[in-house]
Amino acid sequence: MAKKQVKKKGEKKSKPGSFRKLIRWFWILFAGGIASIFLLFLLASWGFLGEMPSFEILENPQTNLATQVISADGKVLGKYYLKDNRTPVDFEELPKDLVNALIATEDARFYEHSGIDVRGTIRAFAYLGSKGGASTISQQLARQLFVGVRSRNIFQAGTQKIKEWVIATRLERQYTKEEIVAMYFNIYDFGNNADGIRSAARIYFGKEPKELKIEESAMLVGMFVNSSLFNPRKRPERVKKRRNVVLGQMYKYEYITEAVKDSLQKLPLTIDYNPESHNEGLGTYFREHLKGFLKKWIKDNPKNDKGDKYNIYLDGLKIYTTIDSRMQKHAEDAVEEHMQKLQAEFKHQNTKKRNKNAPFARDVEQNTIDNIMIRAIRGSDRWDIMEKEGKSEKEILASFDRKTPMTLFSWKHKNNRVDTIMTPRDSILYSKFFLRASFMSLEPQSGQVKAWVGGINYRNFKYDMVRQGARQIGSTFKPFVYATAIDQLHLSPCDSMPNGPFCIEEGKYGIAEPWCPKNSDGKYEGMRTLKGALANSVNTVTARLMDKVGPVNVRSLAQRLGVESEIEEVPSIALGTPDISLYEMLGAYGTFVNKGVYVKPVIVTRIEDKNGTILYEFVPKTRDVLSEEVAYTVVNLMEGVTESGSGRRLRHKSLAERPLYKEIMTGYPYEFKNPIAGKTGTTQNNSNGWFIGMVPNLVSGAWVGGEDMQVRFASTTYGQGASMALPIWGLFMKKCYADASLSVSKDKFPKPEEEMTINVDCSKTTSTKGDTKDDEPDDDKIDGIDFD
Repeated sequence: MAKKQVKKKGEKKSKPGSFRKLIRWFWILFAGGIASIFLLFLLASWGFLGEMPSFEILENPQTNLATQVISADGKVLGKYYLKDNRTPVDFEELPKDLVNALIATEDARFYEHSGIDVRGTIRAFAYLGSKGGASTISQQLARQLFVGVRSRNIFQAGTQKIKEWVIATRLERQYTKEEIVAMYFNIYDFGNNADGIRSAARIYFGKEPKELKIEESAMLVGMFVNSSLFNPRKRPERVKKRRNVVLGQMYKYEYITEAVKDSLQKLPLTIDYNPESHNEGLGTYFREHLKGFLKKWIKDNPKNDKGDKYNIYLDGLKIYTTIDSRMQKHAEDAVEEHMQKLQAEFKHQNTKKRNKNAPFARDVEQNTIDNIMIRAIRGSDRWDIMEKEGKSEKEILASFDRKTPMTLFSWKHKNNRVDTIMTPRDSILYSKFFLRASFMSLEPQSGQVKAWVGGINYRNFKYDMVRQGARQIGSTFKPFVYATAIDQLHLSPCDSMPNGPFCIEEGKYGIAEPWCPKNSDGKYEGMRTLKGALANSVNTVTARLMDKVGPVNVRSLAQRLGVESEIEEVPSIALGTPDISLYEMLGAYGTFVNKGVYVKPVIVTRIEDKNGTILYEFVPKTRDVLSEEVAYTVVNLMEGVTESGSGRRLRHKSLAERPLYKEIMTGYPYEFKNPIAGKTGTTQNNSNGWFIGMVPNLVSGAWVGGEDMQVRFASTTYGQGASMALPIWGLFMKKCYADASLSVSKDKFPKPEEEMTINVDCSKTTSTKGDTKDDEPDDDKIDGIDFD
């Protein structure tokens, strides 16, 4: 018989509906949570949690893109940017290992989700982030593009996270996975002005992204966690450890084998740091000059019908230039190598023991030096800043005599910079000690500029002596006189003229007193052929030619040859008194090689917007100036300069033991055997040295001098163009000829197809009697004119 259960005292009777109620509340809370999440997403998408990007903005995210300056051989010379040094790349330009490293480290299920990694999100909530976060690549991209830095306020941070989720899902609908990966690499700031993967690859490794090795890709991906904390220049050990973590992740997800992982993790962290800034890289002076061209082009070419202007710092334009990066490198190296050597000799000759006025010449008076210094002080940045601060003149001048820490230019120190303590006044004097130089090279047939070096160091000496600076030109002006005479009088290089003293009388051509130029060698006997006279810079013969054709006609020809600088209509211009830029001179000389046709120098061939749409294409500007026969005759005349005149140093090798050649003839012997036409130039008191040389497809020129005309060598032996400027040309051409990837001509200058009426073969005439071949002729100087 069954026992009757006895209810214990205090025991409550169970209710069958309690469990059902618990289940019901669970589902209510669950549904409420889902609905809340859905509502939050909906509110976020409607903009109630803050402004959200529109469809149009998602289609075209606003990122600042640097404008690229691209060489004729396809190399990036530099960029224009304010803050973001960013140049986008397509997914196809990213190496496979770089993409795999990103996926393995940042978002292993990237190809499986639609912007939000649900598994990762649940794990992050469950373990409060201790086992890794849940941000997908799409979410991180959303944060970089639209949300910004995570707030420290918990509520704001939560709001930002919700916005990231919403934007990430929209990005996934808008773009392919590959496009999202490319955008992520392009948007990230890798530090040290490396905005985006292309800048990072170039700055940290000196290469394009597609050239990155596995370990290099791993290092860059490792920087995504925090590029400031994981900066390879400041914290190499930390970055190496992080790189090895990335390699471990690549092995974990089977992108590399264990053997590859182990071998790569043992490698040291190696970077090839190539900073990109406006003060560094190839073609700094050229890029600054190019800004002026672009400023004018932007003014004349609005972006749209509203009149909006392009911005070279933000719009990601591509500027295709005529510069050849190989020639530019050879030119910059030639200038640097020679100027270091020349500067050492200049300093040696101008110690305080030898010259109390140093760096100014011994014969410069103290009041002239004082005027030069006060002009430099008043024109300095320090003066300008203190004046704007309201400081008195007395206070400003006093500041120039107080010692202060500063960084100055130096040929001897790393990166050409030295930290020191000096008064600002002394720093000005120090900088004036450095001789300056410029170099330019162009293709005469097209006018395309191939190399442009405006000075010795752009960071410290920004004034461009290719285009901005115009200096007295000396004997390099003489070919214009000879060309006028050949063109108008049909003279031959073989025709002779007296070498005796010569004067143009007072009143003729409007001169106030007789003009009687002297020869630099003091010799006046015999006859000289035109070819011999130009080769050896015989002033009296040039003066006779000037008298025959007149300064008006010489000036007219120079202007038609592209010289825009002011030229007075006086006889003394024959010896090079005008101030003319190297840019103008090369355009003019190019006309002789280009069969008498002037082609205006060109620096830009094409401009494209960030999408590749062509915005500008250059059209050559040309004009006929001389007949082909006259142009060829002038070239033939100028060949004599390197055959028997002041340019003969380019050919011989017998003087290597002379002190001059050891001290400053950088690169000697040059031993060129090919035809070269050219002209040296030296001005009064050796203030300016010039050499312009030509081969059939390249015209190049160099100028050397002080910032002030009073900074100069005491002797013509060192201060003439053949010593100061010619070695830069010789070095440049040696480098170009040694570069198998270039095609610089060694051929003869092409003769006109039609029969010549002017005799250029002086071996068939007896009129060369009286010509001399000086062992080492000096350039002429402008005699009787003192510009100190």
